[in-house]
Amino acid sequence: MKVVLLHDWLTGFRGGERVLEAFCELFPDAPIYTLIHDPGSTSEIIESRVIHTSFLNNIPGISKHYRKFLPFFPKAAESLVIKEDADIILSSSHCVIKGVKKPEGSKHISYIHSPMRYLYDQFDVYFGADAPIYQRIGIKFFKDYLVNWDLKSNENVDVPIGNSHFVSQRIKKYYGLESDVIHPFVDLDDFRPFQKENIEKEDYYIMVTAFAPNKRVDLAIETFNKLGKKLVIIGGGQQEEMLKEIAGPTIEFLGNVSRAEVINRFLKAKGMIFPGVEDFGITPLESLASGTPIIAYKIGGVLETLNDEVCQFFEEQSVSELTKAIDLFEMRDFNKETLFQRAEDFSKEAFKERIMSEVNALMKK
Repeated sequence: MKVVLLHDWLTGFRGGERVLEAFCELFPDAPIYTLIHDPGSTSEIIESRVIHTSFLNNIPGISKHYRKFLPFFPKAAESLVIKEDADIILSSSHCVIKGVKKPEGSKHISYIHSPMRYLYDQFDVYFGADAPIYQRIGIKFFKDYLVNWDLKSNENVDVPIGNSHFVSQRIKKYYGLESDVIHPFVDLDDFRPFQKENIEKEDYYIMVTAFAPNKRVDLAIETFNKLGKKLVIIGGGQQEEMLKEIAGPTIEFLGNVSRAEVINRFLKAKGMIFPGVEDFGITPLESLASGTPIIAYKIGGVLETLNDEVCQFFEEQSVSELTKAIDLFEMRDFNKETLFQRAEDFSKEAFKERIMSEVNALMKK
């Protein structure tokens, strides 16, 4: 079969790009269409593909400031014209890429990481009182246009797939569509070699995250400032300047580090902090595969991956509740084998098998 891959933008290598990489492994000859590509920002497998970009990619500095161009994203998606013959269009979408027009005779499977958070359930998180005034004013002019375009773009999708039941419920709520669910995966091959080693834990907690409002890195920093405990944060993003300003001396920012360094930090951390609302959450599974238990906000996709045996939950996004959860966490003993086994339930092999089942079923039709 002839397959074409779609992905919103290629400016880093996080959970969505890992899913795209798995698609690349399934379909070694498939080209990729995307709005923006920052060369070298993703994996070798992705970078080796033929990559087609939109007109946005010609703007200087776009890879760092693309969020400011949100009103132009629909037109950028529409400008992408798939040149290859294609039986199947397979998109990895959390923004507008599912709106790229499919060629006549092809079918489109869209793996939806989330309906656009900033237009729907987390609009106030992104465009509330803490957002820059130009963003709050700008979104008033463009929100209706963006929502209407997003809903219209679903006509281009034949088979929607949610990355969790949490996301599938929101696909139903905001799009009125029924969707299958295929959970993402943790790349366990990165962690299995270390699981039999007796690696000594060090006295710090870890976060591996983008610095976006919904991640609630600010809540973690405020809590660890108060407790005087060490928190190591890996990642970067739009809130970086603000977060560094509020961070005390026990907060360490490492930026975007190598995969080997991420794994090393996971292995040695005493616990992972996960205070935001996530659609699924791959990094908690990586933490479990490292033998590191979690402290997580009890809502969203984490309820499909974590349980009380591997995680200390808290039920309110406040410094006091996160503090209580940390106190309870430090009184517990977690079984490493239980952590490892929970991660094994979300292997890449299982993910790829389920994606291929969807593709084959659509081809038979």
